[in-house]
Amino acid sequence: MILIVVKWPIKPEYADEWPELSREFTEATRAEPGNKWFDWSRSLDDPHTYVLVEAFDDDAAEAHVTSPHFKQAQKELPKYLERTPDVINTTIDGDEWSRLGEFEVEPE
Repeated sequence: MILIVVKWPIKPEYADEWPELSREFTEATRAEPGNKWFDWSRSLDDPHTYVLVEAFDDDAAEAHVTSPHFKQAQKELPKYLERTPDVINTTIDGDEWSRLGEFEVEPE
């Protein structure tokens, strides 16, 4: 599985609008064959930063970065960014989330 984490530094004047500005790209990516998840979170430390956690089947990443909606996002989204996003892109074993055993919750 390909696991990607991206920190998106949004210009302050667009930070509150970012979920809507990125909605079309998000929905199209989530509909791609081989996309496992594509989840945005807003940073608690910096409200102008969004963190994207995405995962793909190993053979699906190429189709993602060559898709029409990816190409469109490359044209449209940079104008809302303060700088180039930071990324971690790696391949890992497995194909889904695992449980965090160190914080196991016992049933009540």
